[in-house]
Amino acid sequence: MTRMTLKPSANFRIFSLLLVAAGAVFVFSSANGQAQRKAAAHAGAEDESPLFHDYRGIQLGMMSDDVRKKLGEPKDKSDEQDFFIFDETETAQIVYDKTHKVITISADFMTPSTSALTAKQVFGADIEAKADGSVYRMVRYPKEGYWLSYNRTSGTSPLTTVTLQKIQ
Repeated sequence: MTRMTLKPSANFRIFSLLLVAAGAVFVFSSANGQAQRKAAAHAGAEDESPLFHDYRGIQLGMMSDDVRKKLGEPKDKSDEQDFFIFDETETAQIVYDKTHKVITISADFMTPSTSALTAKQVFGADIEAKADGSVYRMVRYPKEGYWLSYNRTSGTSPLTTVTLQKIQ
């Protein structure tokens, strides 16, 4: 019986080829996984055409003086933010940057409220409630330069918050 012996250089070449092949499999599978995660994140977290872009005529980038002209005198007022109370079921907080431009709009609706925004009004479709009855969705609009979120708590008197915020 003849025994076949590989030379050390042949062993090294085979080992190197196996190492390169394993590395290639790892790199390609990792890149494919990242591409799939990015595609899923893009599909679920970004939308190109925002339906909701202002609240009571207030838009991101407006000057604080224009906001106050449109909404009236805030309950609490400063250079950084204003707090408005429209009635016992609706309030809003408007946040300004150092140049007094709106960077965040956050509106709260207490139930029962006829003025409470629905997910369909904000995103164009209903959002499936979680097991506890709460609802949450956030969508980034990079081309528009902001993100938008809708959050409704669970319970018999839920609080609904809709927030638009400039992407920094």
